[in-house]
Amino acid sequence: MIQVFIGLGSNLAKPLQQLKVAVDALGSLPDSRLLKVSSFYSSQPMGPQDQPDYVNSVALIETQLLPDVLLDHTQAIENEQGRQRKGERWGPRTLDLDILLYGSQTINTERLIVPHYGMQQREFVLYPMFEIAPNLILPNDKTLDDLISITPKNGLHKIQLSTDL
Repeated sequence: MIQVFIGLGSNLAKPLQQLKVAVDALGSLPDSRLLKVSSFYSSQPMGPQDQPDYVNSVALIETQLLPDVLLDHTQAIENEQGRQRKGERWGPRTLDLDILLYGSQTINTERLIVPHYGMQQREFVLYPMFEIAPNLILPNDKTLDDLISITPKNGLHKIQLSTDL
């Protein structure tokens, strides 16, 4: 089994509910097991600012699925939750699932780049990931602790959840 970190994000169509449904779907992946999920965080959008704030989280799973097969499954989850791929980078979306790390592997194919190309600069990835894996060392030998120490929160904050999402 390989440990895989998956970033979750949504800013449309009840984002908290989108992430909750996505976490449940990740827990139902074949040949996989959901190990941990960070708190949900509110973050400012990366790209165009004329969109709602995002809700983000990071999940840790163990899987026997190959990277491309896992990507097929995460994209199917996005599609089931109304994701429309418009080619607009950093635009609003119902659900975004990113494979951040796939064990300690480096993957660079037309469909998938792992470690995720922007994760080391993104507070909405680093802080939730640090919450569930504070001692993690990335494939480039950088520690999450070191990255957190140089990455400002930019307004990122935990969302206090009620029990009835």
